Amino acid sequence: MKIAIGADHGGYELKERMKKYIAELGHECMDVGTFSTERCDYPDYAFQVAAAVSSKKCDYGIMIDAVGIGSSVMCNKVPGIRAAVANEIYSARNAKLHNGTNVLCIGSLIIGDGVAKEIIKTWLETDLAGERNIKRVNQINEIERRILGCNNK
Repeated sequence: MKIAIGADHGGYELKERMKKYIAELGHECMDVGTFSTERCDYPDYAFQVAAAVSSKKCDYGIMIDAVGIGSSVMCNKVPGIRAAVANEIYSARNAKLHNGTNVLCIGSLIIGDGVAKEIIKTWLETDLAGERNIKRVNQINEIERRILGCNNK
């Protein structure tokens, strides 16, 4: 799989370590930045991660900022994106299994490398499953199509 990965200045160092881990798992990373610890704005990088997934340049996206919430909010503004914050393993699994998320947001101030690795591995290895979950994700997609259709008139 090809994974878009991004971070703001607070998530940069964790992003660099997680890129190596994702490669160890056998996946390719497309790094959209940031490329240093110099102060920057998370919406710029969260948008690039979400856009790469929405446009199908990448299968999934991972965004790392201080807590994950701001990036999740930004990613969810992009059509076709279902982003979730998961700073522990149960939420990571649930986000994919029940909600079919395609972008994972994590917080570098909340978790360390070991937990980040477990979250990423769990999230990447989990699939959307169950008829009722698929039905709900389809409902979300249909509502999004209706909203976008209304905005185009």
